[in-house]
Formats: sequence, C-alpha cells, structure tokens
Amino acid sequence: MRKLKKRPVQIYLDPNQDRVLTMLARSSGKSKAGIIRSCIDRFLASLPADQDPLLDIVGLGSSNKGDVAARHDQYLTSSRK
Repeated sequence: MRKLKKRPVQIYLDPNQDRVLTMLARSSGKSKAGIIRSCIDRFLASLPADQDPLLDIVGLGSSNKGDVAARHDQYLTSSRK
C-alpha cells in the first residue's frame, strides 16, 4: 500500500465561496484543492512566530548541560553505557 503525500480533509463551503472558488479555478487553470492549499499556506505564513505550535516543544526537557546548542551533534551521536 502506498503512502499518501497529502491527507484528505472535508470542508463545507458557503454557496458563494464555492461559486468564487469555481471561477478562480477555471480562470487560473488550478484545481479548487490547489487554490485552497495555497490560501492555507499564505495564512500559516502570516501567523506571528510566537504562535508557531512547534515552539511548544522548547523547554520540554532538561539536560543540566550549558552547551547543548553548541555540541548537540556530539550529544546525539554519543552513547551512554
């Protein structure tokens, strides 16, 4: 079974939104899904950096080491026995 590169999502559009999206798709030669993906990309790029959900992982762990940023590769490749 092949792995999908894109995930299916179902949304409901107002009739006017669908009408405009259909016209945009016809005039641009793009699919409705492609236009929606582009809009989502632009919206996500416009979010302030402090709202990036990936920033939630900062500070999750503690190593008690003050040089992790500089020596992270060494720490990741070394093994503890």
